[in-house]
Amino acid sequence: MKKVIRNRNVLSVKDFVKRMLLYGLYALLLLVFSLGIGVLGYHYLANLGWIDSLLNASMILTGMGPVDRLETDTAKIFASIYSIFSGVIFLTTVAVFLSPLVHRLLHLLHVENGEES
Repeated sequence: MKKVIRNRNVLSVKDFVKRMLLYGLYALLLLVFSLGIGVLGYHYLANLGWIDSLLNASMILTGMGPVDRLETDTAKIFASIYSIFSGVIFLTTVAVFLSPLVHRLLHLLHVENGEES
């Protein structure tokens, strides 16, 4: 059983900002990686140009929906899978970005995990 340490001090504002920036970088990298998957998929599987592929991938990743009509079954299957993937990635990115903030809030409120010592 892991020992719960209850008397640690809250991070300083400077360290907290550094942590938020680091997690923001993680979230950005996750989004860029996910956008890259979409751009490559739309370019090679749907035969769209690079800019149109970027537009479609961006719109799907943000939940807005596709722009161009897809003609082939392969492109339609990719778009379906990428849409589901994008929904999960969007929620994951938000969770990664907000986790230091939620952790700090819980630490400030001294929220216990319910276990007795």
